[in-house]
Amino acid sequence: MAASSLLAGSQLCHRSDTDDANTEREVNASAKERNSGNTRERSSSEMVIPEYILNHEKHPGSEGDITCPASPVLVFINVKSGGQLGGQLIPHFRALLNPKQVFELPSVHPDEVLREFLSYLESLKSHGDRLAGEIRDRLRIVVAGGDGTHGWMLGVVADLKLQHIPPVSTVPLGTGNNLPFSFGWGKKNPVPNVESCREILLKTGEATPMPVDRWHVIIRLSKPLKDSPLSEVKQDAKKLGKKTLETLESFTRIPENHDAYQAGRFSYQGGFWNYLSIGMDSQVAHAFHTKRNKHPELFKNQIMNQGLYAFYSCYQGWFCAPCCHPRSKNIKTLANIFIARYDGQWDKLKISPRIRSIVILNLPSFSGGFNPWGTPNENKLSERNLTAPFVNDGLIEIVGFTDGWHGLSMMIPGVHGTRIAQAHRVKIEFHKGGEDHTYMRVDGEPWLQELPSDTDPAVMEISHKGQAVMLAYGECSAKTVPQEASDLPISQASVSPGQKEQGANSRKNRQKTVKA
Repeated sequence: MAASSLLAGSQLCHRSDTDDANTEREVNASAKERNSGNTRERSSSEMVIPEYILNHEKHPGSEGDITCPASPVLVFINVKSGGQLGGQLIPHFRALLNPKQVFELPSVHPDEVLREFLSYLESLKSHGDRLAGEIRDRLRIVVAGGDGTHGWMLGVVADLKLQHIPPVSTVPLGTGNNLPFSFGWGKKNPVPNVESCREILLKTGEATPMPVDRWHVIIRLSKPLKDSPLSEVKQDAKKLGKKTLETLESFTRIPENHDAYQAGRFSYQGGFWNYLSIGMDSQVAHAFHTKRNKHPELFKNQIMNQGLYAFYSCYQGWFCAPCCHPRSKNIKTLANIFIARYDGQWDKLKISPRIRSIVILNLPSFSGGFNPWGTPNENKLSERNLTAPFVNDGLIEIVGFTDGWHGLSMMIPGVHGTRIAQAHRVKIEFHKGGEDHTYMRVDGEPWLQELPSDTDPAVMEISHKGQAVMLAYGECSAKTVPQEASDLPISQASVSPGQKEQGANSRKNRQKTVKA
């Protein structure tokens, strides 16, 4: 009995010691969680823009009363993108920030919002408001949507033609999400809750500005098109006076007073940041896009969207292209392609007759995150004058694919598409052939393109058009030209000096607070 009592006492003491240890761990964990929570709360509050600026009022008092937020942001969310999660994210962002910092697309025109906001900051600054100047220098922009939305918003920011360009972070809400993935923001749609939105804001404050090339596209035709998104854009722009997300956002008709206007030609201009593709892969995207527009209620889940996309890849014959895709639709039969590097000398490309799709690529991400260009080895660098795919070098990569299996093989490490060329300018002449149309896609937005029925070719011209600034987070796949080799014959986008240190300072402050 004594022995059993001793054993029971020993077990009781052991349980007591264990309970004390567990209690101590729980207290420490709770304190750590509170500190982490305080860090998150403080970090999101440091992005709130003062009320008087959002209300377009004068400074309410002395400068000491209100401090400048560490990372002031404006948030734009497309409620129609991909899985249509944007509507669920908006209330959470508005709860974390001032609701007047969060805007719903396509209900607002972001070019008008940004011009009005930035011009008011400049007005306050000119009247001695130091705080307004600091907010202008630290401003960051968050865009939630698909690749089309991100590309469109980057164009809106670039078209402001500011001396220092506000950098942009991208929240993936689409199906492929190639652009966010390139800069470290992932491919997966965020969970629509307040913690997820807070984490996006934290990462935005800690991210690093990175210049990225912008590409200008001109399509010249001998006659107007009746059944084309290009003609729809022309009509809608005339009726509404501005572009909308309901049309193919990338293109507008070139006016007569524009430098690129040519008499007797019907010309349209647009642009891209990620890629422009021509051929059978765009045919698959067009089928998927058409179905989604007709039945948006079926496309509210990203995983289901990806499954449906795979279905259309098979249904359109992308994986059995040699059997169901006639040679008359192959790229070599449809068009002649010319390229020029920095020296401006034009060369005609030799395209394999087996190539059914080409991708003109600016970023190292396509078809859900694959890098079709890869990294050329030393032999390729010297023999063909090929380089790694830098996002600010003024060069785009032209890659070819023969069928769906060719694209799927990129899942194997080291496998890439058919490297065709790198170019500073590209010219594509679609000539009369066996087909009356082909399919094209710009940053996720596909359309059916009519081809000429006479001897006058349709011409597409692609050229470099400046840069914008993306916010890159963590170890992303997008890379800029190394500093020691940065003597490029193109102008680089400029960010304010404060933006260059802002992300590093935010990361350091967060680490110090967590350790404390």
